[in-house]
Amino acid sequence: MARVSQEHLDARRRQIIDGAARCFARNGFHATSMQDVLSEVGLSAGAVYRYFRGKDELIVAIAEEAFGGVRAAFYEAAEATPVPTPDILLSRLLRRLFEELAPGGGGRASAGLIIQVWTEALRNERLSGMLDGAFADMRGAWARLADAYRDSGILRADVASEDLAQTLMAAAQGFIAQKALFGDVDVRVLENGLRGLMSMQLPKIS
Repeated sequence: MARVSQEHLDARRRQIIDGAARCFARNGFHATSMQDVLSEVGLSAGAVYRYFRGKDELIVAIAEEAFGGVRAAFYEAAEATPVPTPDILLSRLLRRLFEELAPGGGGRASAGLIIQVWTEALRNERLSGMLDGAFADMRGAWARLADAYRDSGILRADVASEDLAQTLMAAAQGFIAQKALFGDVDVRVLENGLRGLMSMQLPKIS
């Protein structure tokens, strides 16, 4: 019997994940059955269960890929010299997420799938642990960027790095939520809004 190549195995796994992501983005995790996934990918149950024992494993695999892509995009953007300001960095990250790394087909569907992952983490301990680790990693990376901003003189000394990190992460999460709910939100809106906030100055008290 001919030995199946690793390339073939990887391509089959990719086919299953992509098909499952489309199903989940279209109908949600709980309204999607494994039979729906089988029909979407055009494979037998045996072929799919060789890679994933069930829907929960598929959900975790999709989440791992999505957050791995976000981390990679973030570190790539953050390695630029000089370090991009938050408005530029966030816009680059989100553009890459929705244009290149998006699970579920891109745009609103992908944002909706990310929201589903967040809510699923409330009941799935494995997924919750994975997200906790991913967010802690991202908070640490943002905090290091905040230190770089402070060292370059563009961030006030009295602003805690962790505070800035969590605030910028919240801005990204809020954009994803708006994208999922309303669909027509443009990354340029977030970029311009952040730039406007960055330009504000407290009035001098006479």
